[in-house]
Amino acid sequence: MCGIVAYLGAKEASPILINGLKRLEYRGYDSAGIALLNGGMHVYKTRGKVSDLEGLIEDKDLSGTTGIAHTRWATHGEPNDINAHPHTSPNGKISLIHNGIIENYAILKEELKQRGYVFTSDTDTEVLVYLIQDIYEHEKTDFAETVRLALSQVTGAYAIVVLSQENPDMLVAARKGSPLVVGIGEGEYFMASDAAPIVEYTRQVVYPGEEEIVVVSLKDGLKIMTIAKTEKTPYIQTLELNLTALEKGGFPHFMLKEIYEQPRTVRDSMRGRLNMEQGLVVLGGIQDYTRKLLNARRIIIVGCGTSWHAGLVGEYLIEELARIPVEVEYASEFRYRNPIIFEDDIVIAISQSGETADTLAAIEMAKAKGATILGICNVVGSSIARASHAGSYTHAGPEIGVASTKAFTSQVTILTLLALMLAEKKGSLAASRYYRLLHELNSIPEKIEKALKANEDIKKIAEIFSKTSNALYLGRGINFPVALEGALKLKEISYIHAEGYPAAEMKHGPIALIDAEMPVLVIATRKGHYDKMVSNIQEVKARKGVIIAIVSEGDDNVESMADYSIEIPETDEMLVPLLATIPLQLLSYHMALIRGCNVDQPRNLAKSVTVE
Repeated sequence: MCGIVAYLGAKEASPILINGLKRLEYRGYDSAGIALLNGGMHVYKTRGKVSDLEGLIEDKDLSGTTGIAHTRWATHGEPNDINAHPHTSPNGKISLIHNGIIENYAILKEELKQRGYVFTSDTDTEVLVYLIQDIYEHEKTDFAETVRLALSQVTGAYAIVVLSQENPDMLVAARKGSPLVVGIGEGEYFMASDAAPIVEYTRQVVYPGEEEIVVVSLKDGLKIMTIAKTEKTPYIQTLELNLTALEKGGFPHFMLKEIYEQPRTVRDSMRGRLNMEQGLVVLGGIQDYTRKLLNARRIIIVGCGTSWHAGLVGEYLIEELARIPVEVEYASEFRYRNPIIFEDDIVIAISQSGETADTLAAIEMAKAKGATILGICNVVGSSIARASHAGSYTHAGPEIGVASTKAFTSQVTILTLLALMLAEKKGSLAASRYYRLLHELNSIPEKIEKALKANEDIKKIAEIFSKTSNALYLGRGINFPVALEGALKLKEISYIHAEGYPAAEMKHGPIALIDAEMPVLVIATRKGHYDKMVSNIQEVKARKGVIIAIVSEGDDNVESMADYSIEIPETDEMLVPLLATIPLQLLSYHMALIRGCNVDQPRNLAKSVTVE
C-alpha cells in the first residue's frame, strides 16, 4: 500500500526522492518522510501528503547522495508525525522504510521492551528497525547479515529499504509479499515500490524474488541473497514503461485522463491478439494451456474490488460463449474458507497491480492444491505474473488514479478474447455469431470514443445530483456487474453511499429505499433483458423514483420514461459492459469534483493493496 523509494549514487538524493514520492503517492498519502545521510542521519517526516513534506523541509539542509523516502497508507497506528516513516533506531544511526505488515511485531516488541528498549510509535515498522540495531550491536555481524538475521525472525509481508550511518555507501533492501524494483544506473542505484520513480533515470531493473535480500554498494555493486543465505544471480530486465504515461498530459486529474485513454487501452489489450484477417483470437501467453482450459472441470476467477467485478463479467462471457462452468470469488474470502479445488480446475487471478495481497495468497493456496493458475494483470514482472503458470498482460499502461477505470475495461477485454478463443476451439458458438462478435469487439474502441462525447451532458446530470446521499444502480445479466462497478466508483471518490443490484432483486428489499430524493441508475440497453428492465423502470417511477438511464443510441422508449438518459452506441449484448461503464465512470468523476473531493487520492484508499 505504501510507497518506498531510495537512492545511492553521486547525485543529490533529495530531489530524486521527493520526485519519486510524488510518482508513488497514489500508493498512500497519509504521511510522508525522508532520511538522508550527510555526516549524520537526517530524518524529516510529517502527517499529510508529499506537498506537506516539501513545506517541512523547505529550509532544511538536504545535502547528501544517499537517502530513503516513504509515503504511507496507515496500517498500524494512526496517521501522524510520529508514526510516519522513515523509522529510526534508538541510537539514531539506522533508518528504515517499510511497505507491508509485520504480523509478529507484538511478540518482538515485548522481547525488545524486556531488553530495555522504549518505543515512541504505534507501528510495526519501528519494531523491525529496533531489532536490526539490537542484532547489529550484539552479534557484531556486517550490516547486510544483520538485516538478514532480523528478517529471519519476522513473520508477515514486507518490502523494506534500510539505511545505515555506519555504512554510508550501501543500501540493504528485501521483499516478501510486497513489491520492490531495483534500478541500475551508471554508478548509481534506485529502489522503489514500482518502476514509476525509476524510469526517468534508468531502464535497467531487477525485480527481487520472494524472501530475497538486495545489497547495493558503490564499491561492490549489486548482490542478491535469500533469507536462507543462498546467493542469487541478478536477472536484469529492460523497462518498457513510457515516462509520458506517468504525467497528466493536460488533463486536470489522472482519473479523467485514464477514462479518456480507454479507446487506446482497449485497442492495446487486443493488439496482436485479435486477428481480423484470419478471424482468430490468439492469446500467446496462455497458448500452451488451451487444452487444459478446454478440459477444465470449471474455471474459478479470483479478484478484489474492480477486478472482482471484471471477473463477474468474465463469468457471463465464458459460460455464455464457451459453455464452461465458472465461479467468481472474492480472493479475500476464497483464501480463508478451505475451498474444494480439483487438479483439473483453472484459477484465473485478476489484479491491476499484480501485487494484491489477498489475490496472491489465494493463487498460492490454489497452486498448492494442484490447480493451474492463469494471471491477468497490468504490471510486467509483478508478483502475480511471476506466481502464475501463464497469463496475459492487459497493456493498459500505468493507472495512477486510485479509482480504477481503464484497468477494468482492459481486464474485460482480455476476458472477452479468452471466451471467444475458447468458444471457437470448442465449437460452442455458431460461426456467424463468432465472427459478428469479433467485428463488434474490433469496433469497440471507436464506440468508446463516441460514448465519451456525452461528457458535458453527464456533467450537467452530476450537478443536479451532487448533493444526494444515496444512489441505487440496477442492471440485469452481464450488466449486473457493471451496476456494481458503477456504484463502487461513486462510493470510492465522491463518498456517496451507493449500491449495485441485479434489477430483479429490487423488489426483494431495495425498493423500500426508493423516493423522490434518491437517483436510480439503470443500464437499459436494447440488447438482452430489455423488456424486463423497462418493467423495473416503471416500478421505480410508480414510487416517484428518479431514473438516470444508460440507453442504446436512438432508444426513444426508455428515454421517454427516464428523467435523465445517457446514450451509448449499439453493440452486442456481450460487449455492452465495455461501453456502459464509460458514462458511469464520468458521472462518478464529475460528482466527486463538484463535491470538492480529491478525485485521484480519495480518503482512506490506496491503489495497490499489498496488505490483508
